Amino acid sequence: MARPRRDSTAAGTVGGFLMSCCHESDTDGAFTVDASRITFGRGCLAEVGDRAAALGVRRVALFSDPAVAALAVFDTVTRSLRDAGIDVVPYTEVRVEPTDESFRAAAAFAADTGADGYVSVGGGSVIDTAKAANLYATHPADFLEYVNAPVGSATPVPGPLKPHIACPTTSGTGSEVTGIAIFDLLSMHAKTGIASPALRPTEALVDPDSTDTLPATVVACSGLDVLSHALESYTARPYSRRAAPARPSQRPMSQGANPWSDLGCREALRLLGVYLDRAVKDASDREAREQVMWAATLAGIAFGNAGVHLPHAMAYAVAGQVRDFRPEGYPDTEPLVPHGMSVILNAPAVFRITAPTDPGRHLEAAAQLGADVRGAVPADAGTVLAEHLIGIMRTVGMPNGLGGVGYTDADSASLADGAWPQQRLLGNAPIEVDKSLLDNTFRQSMQYW
Repeated sequence: MARPRRDSTAAGTVGGFLMSCCHESDTDGAFTVDASRITFGRGCLAEVGDRAAALGVRRVALFSDPAVAALAVFDTVTRSLRDAGIDVVPYTEVRVEPTDESFRAAAAFAADTGADGYVSVGGGSVIDTAKAANLYATHPADFLEYVNAPVGSATPVPGPLKPHIACPTTSGTGSEVTGIAIFDLLSMHAKTGIASPALRPTEALVDPDSTDTLPATVVACSGLDVLSHALESYTARPYSRRAAPARPSQRPMSQGANPWSDLGCREALRLLGVYLDRAVKDASDREAREQVMWAATLAGIAFGNAGVHLPHAMAYAVAGQVRDFRPEGYPDTEPLVPHGMSVILNAPAVFRITAPTDPGRHLEAAAQLGADVRGAVPADAGTVLAEHLIGIMRTVGMPNGLGGVGYTDADSASLADGAWPQQRLLGNAPIEVDKSLLDNTFRQSMQYW
């Protein structure tokens, strides 16, 4: 059906992408593949002790949150580590949707423990917190030193971190295979993050048993985050249209769509089209939950090598400016728009405007998700994909656009201001983005049905 986009200045091809020859242009002519070592399968969490010992770890800082720490999976990991003769120092106060304050507290704990390795058991918040703690305990610096520009200085991490084994308990964030740590910067009321290959966990143990007891809303939100990872990476600006780095070692992780990331994106989208609805509606459907977790792993590897774009950039403002929305199935301690929800609420509006950049690719993505694209012409691509996404949102119980989580058109300018600092993501979009476009897209995201 659709073919990868081609650059008229290019001279060679890889995976359907044309590349510049001998760097005659200012665009990049190569892409880099990075990935964590991954073990996937039911029961694999029991391997964590042996895995940590093989890495030479003798004292572990074990990160989790209060809810996960009360579950059997946390006991499984703790027991495995101790059975391997490893000293375990638990930190179970990780905040869901972490902030700069919670990152600082975790880093202070890590510095005090003298751990020579890290294990994280939980969702993306837990894994990201362990990444940040490892970073600041290993290479102390002013907090904003490593934070993405323009919020922080984006100083490169000066050296390797200590071993980190990530054990995800949700099927969505992909944090176990990426070098990204996201948090709320309280002073800005917006999300930002730290991005460096050094943050990528050393290993990931992906055990589908961890998702068997997840509430339906959590499965839906995390699964839609997976969908967004795959869809945004697949439609991102091609790597061959990105400016060549000053030095090869400075090539960004968000390097754009490439032949490697496309493989994971397509398969993740196909799996979600088949299994996401089943995984949400029937907790006893272990096949569906396992396949959604595999899709999360594939999409995580993909976006860790390609990068996401507009829906995620917009989502950070949506989550950061929430007023009083409290979703079912999440801790009712404070207002919260779960990450996957905040992303998908923007997605239909975004893909209506990005579709003209590559209609075939957008139609192919819709087809992988299960949309009927027979008879569709390029001009239909945005509508076909957006309407299919809206159908998925309704099926798994998402709110009706941003209005469903408490926003109105009067908030669009503030949301655009909140999304604007996400330049790493906005620059990965297939279209040029300014605040006016963001404002209008937020308005188009307020209500879908």
